[in-house]
Amino acid sequence: MKLVECVPNISEGRRPEVYQAVANAAAGVPGVHLLDVDSGAETNRTVITFVGEPEAVLEGAFALVRASFERIDMRGHTGAHARMGATDVVPFVPVAGVTMEDCVELARRLGQRLGDELEVPVYLYEHAATRPERRSLADIRKGEYEALPDKLKTPEFAPDFGPASFVPSFGAVVVGARKFLVAYNVNLNVTDKRWANRVAFDVREKGRSGDDDDGGEPGLLKAVRGVGWYIPEYGCAQVSMNLVDLDVTPLHAAFDACEQSARQRGMRVTGSELVGLVPRQSILDAGRHYLTRMERSPGVPERDVVHAAVRSLGLNEVARFEPKEKVIEYILAPQRPLAGMTLQEFADETSRDSTAPGGGSVAALAGALAAALAAMVANLPHPKKAFAEKRRELEAISIRSQELKQQLLDAIDEDTWAFQRLMEAGRAPEVEREAAVLEATLGAARVPLAVVEACPEVAELCSRARAAGMKASVSDVGVGAAMARAAAVGAAMNVLVNLRDLGGVAEAQQLRSRAEAALRRTEEAAAAVEAHVWKHLGRE
Repeated sequence: MKLVECVPNISEGRRPEVYQAVANAAAGVPGVHLLDVDSGAETNRTVITFVGEPEAVLEGAFALVRASFERIDMRGHTGAHARMGATDVVPFVPVAGVTMEDCVELARRLGQRLGDELEVPVYLYEHAATRPERRSLADIRKGEYEALPDKLKTPEFAPDFGPASFVPSFGAVVVGARKFLVAYNVNLNVTDKRWANRVAFDVREKGRSGDDDDGGEPGLLKAVRGVGWYIPEYGCAQVSMNLVDLDVTPLHAAFDACEQSARQRGMRVTGSELVGLVPRQSILDAGRHYLTRMERSPGVPERDVVHAAVRSLGLNEVARFEPKEKVIEYILAPQRPLAGMTLQEFADETSRDSTAPGGGSVAALAGALAAALAAMVANLPHPKKAFAEKRRELEAISIRSQELKQQLLDAIDEDTWAFQRLMEAGRAPEVEREAAVLEATLGAARVPLAVVEACPEVAELCSRARAAGMKASVSDVGVGAAMARAAAVGAAMNVLVNLRDLGGVAEAQQLRSRAEAALRRTEEAAAAVEAHVWKHLGRE
């Protein structure tokens, strides 16, 4: 899944009919998922959050800015928040499967389109900035909307895109790419915000800076802003933090630093609260951190990793934390009816007189079970002292096996969906049917291709688990290798059957070659594991 978050801030927070219409302009773009519309009357500003695939988010951002251009007139705008335009700032944020460079490219494409089509001044900031002095949003926005007429006359304030001329009704817009920001509060067993402030000053990047009578000194954590406050409805004080770079300071590092500071000052951390949404990887990193600290294997199923994170961070103490409502990827994940069935239900459904689920879904399930066995064999010896020196290798095997297991489980439903799209393409209007069928046929081949291309690694993980794990588990890795081979054979057959009538299509030839190559690699890796297992069991 490729996911980009976009968080435009518009200069309207008092007229719901306006800010909702602007938000709906983005939400109306296919593939855009509107997550939040947070308005403030005092600031006269609304923060709109939506996510989706990169191209959909780009189109949604343009639709949103255009709607603000049509509905908001800056000439009468007042509010407590700094602002420069009707749409004041448009940041793109990488969430999953995309890089910061991808978001920089989106920012530049949006900026050029806004300048060309709406003819408004556009400035690029943060990672998309074209000059060092334009990285900071505050520096670009200095003087705000009121200073624009004079600033636009100076060469140093020439926009990155669009005209260097004042557009009174709109102002100017700042577009950029930045990292994900998480609003995170850590709960303390006190009710005095002054004590929470002391912890905040200990941990935040700028430290005390003269804010406390302890004197100025830097804080423990980089890329963290923080302050203490008291929340009457919770009955406790909190260290309220913005984590502005999760690669520098992840959730668990912020929690642990607050715990350390609180303990040194005679207090206790009792839990924490996530405000807004969080990327999936942040929760997984936290769960694996605490599992490792407990000397338990972090290579357990994802739901177990998430449970460890929620319990260790105390995310349910002051407000309910439901991963399906708070983790971005889980919010957007489609329902997977086949993968969610019991074994009995899946076998029954496969046996009925319908074409789906069929061989492709069964092959994906076989691959998932192979990966699950590799993870199991790596996890079994993990807590044993005799395997302490192999613990890192065992963890690497189990974590990667769990990732492939989930990827292959997802493919169970994806294979059926691809078949359904092929059936729908056959019912397309005659003028569109040939192209639609071709694309749907190639799509139906790509899903089992992903399965067969995962299988060589699954077989290799079985081999690594055999070498690092317990001799008592040798038959388990043998079964895993055999299942990986069966999955590769079944998936390769499904690739070829989908492509059998596309002999002259170049992409079809490439897909066929890739499937056959992956099948050969799987068969070789699986055969090596099976040969070792049979020899160990006394069968030459």
